Amino acid sequence: MDFEAILALTADDMAAVDRAIHHRLKSNVSLINQLSFYIVNGGGKRIRPLLVLLSARASGYQGTEHINLSAIIEFIHTATLLHDDVVDASELRRGQETANAVWGNEASVLVGDFLYSRAFEMMVEVNNPKIMEIMAHTTNTIAEGEVLQLLNTNDAETSEASYLEVIRCKTAKLFEAASQVGAVISGSSPEKEDALARYGMHIGAAFQLIDDVLDYTASSEQMGKNIGDDLAEGKPTLPLIHAMRVGTEDQAATIRHAIQTGGRDNIDTVLKIIETTDALAYTARAAHKEAQLAIDAIGPVNASPYKDALIALAEFSVKRSY
Repeated sequence: MDFEAILALTADDMAAVDRAIHHRLKSNVSLINQLSFYIVNGGGKRIRPLLVLLSARASGYQGTEHINLSAIIEFIHTATLLHDDVVDASELRRGQETANAVWGNEASVLVGDFLYSRAFEMMVEVNNPKIMEIMAHTTNTIAEGEVLQLLNTNDAETSEASYLEVIRCKTAKLFEAASQVGAVISGSSPEKEDALARYGMHIGAAFQLIDDVLDYTASSEQMGKNIGDDLAEGKPTLPLIHAMRVGTEDQAATIRHAIQTGGRDNIDTVLKIIETTDALAYTARAAHKEAQLAIDAIGPVNASPYKDALIALAEFSVKRSY
């Protein structure tokens, strides 16, 4: 099963999610409508809402709450993107100008706040205390991850363990929540709920690690952002951490300086160091390990086309080029 087949399997549900997203984005404030529609319709893969749909269906769910939960997850993700782009001073995302580049930082932050609050309004409507607990903890963990990443910015002494903790908090946690809430609304056993939560956490880590690889290998057209953006922002991602650890003293010093100063002045030299130290292969292996852990985690989930799709999505997470 490839990614297109996964989308075909969930086409009706995803169409309903898109309708819910557009309906709940509406506001009496025109700027909120303009900016939020701009970023939500910006060409994302909708992986996180897809996880809600697949985990719910794989758990035998026959109701409709998974639609609203998928929209909630997408709103929270979109809010984090808006805030991230302001913090990182990003100008390009998914091949188009970032919202902050178009409307300014103030509007982006405030509309991000609107999306967070709208998501929690919708959570109250779901009226499930367990889901409220999961999502409250998730958003808090994401915020901690954002602060951890900020503390690591321009810090060339960031360890691999510290970086992986940022991934777990900032990225993987929302994947985990998306998979878990699909199990919760289905009334799954604690064993299956935990299995799907662990699946989400591992696939989220795999996605981020492959993003780290693609930051140095994919074209701007493929990734929708500029090559070496993480380095330009002074982010010590795993390829850089590994290259410093196994490279020569001179190579480590070059990367250390690039992280500390940011920018793209030494991007060609850094790319050569990354290549000679096999840093991208190392990072890709770490991603493949996470994807396999995700597949292993859902052993207790009953066989179905939706479980097959979860397995295929884990495989796609490490084979993709965008």
